[in-house]
Amino acid sequence: MIHPSTKIEFISEEIGYGVVATEFIPMGTITWVLDKFDQEFTPDTIDKLDPIYKDILETYAFKNNLGNLVLCWDNGRFVNHSFKSNCLTTAYNFELAIRDIHPGEQLTDDYGYLNIEIPFRGIDEGTRRKIVYPDDLLKYHKSWDNKLAKAFNYVSKVKQPLFKLLNEDLRLLVLEIEKGEKKMESILKNYYQKV
Repeated sequence: MIHPSTKIEFISEEIGYGVVATEFIPMGTITWVLDKFDQEFTPDTIDKLDPIYKDILETYAFKNNLGNLVLCWDNGRFVNHSFKSNCLTTAYNFELAIRDIHPGEQLTDDYGYLNIEIPFRGIDEGTRRKIVYPDDLLKYHKSWDNKLAKAFNYVSKVKQPLFKLLNEDLRLLVLEIEKGEKKMESILKNYYQKV
């Protein structure tokens, strides 16, 4: 489930639609949680689908660490890629704002951690990286972990409308990570290693 203080908005001809903040979303806010309505498709299930459904999954789903495609039921599927993303996924099936997100600003992910299969050229944002590669998670996980560790420091200090979607054990773990009582698992846990 995507953060409730967001809406879908047309961004540009090149980008299409995206998810935009309707209120200030501070660093450390949970911006998305894998919930019970999100659908997970195994490779066997995908093989049996009609082409029209395969195209939808190819456009809107992401691959998890099991090699399954996950299709968000809500506007989460419209979160766009950015090399300067303001959200990062965690090893715990939720995403955090890694910096403050202002009203009117897009919520963005770096698709480099979504187990893509084919490299693609992103929009030029003035960054060194210009292309998203299938192995970006292996290359950049330490940098992303550092950003996540900083964001975890604010989890209990900001409004968290999605916190209730985490199960009780995970809520406790998140607070223990924030306090430094438990070590945060690396984003690398999300990497799918094709066998």
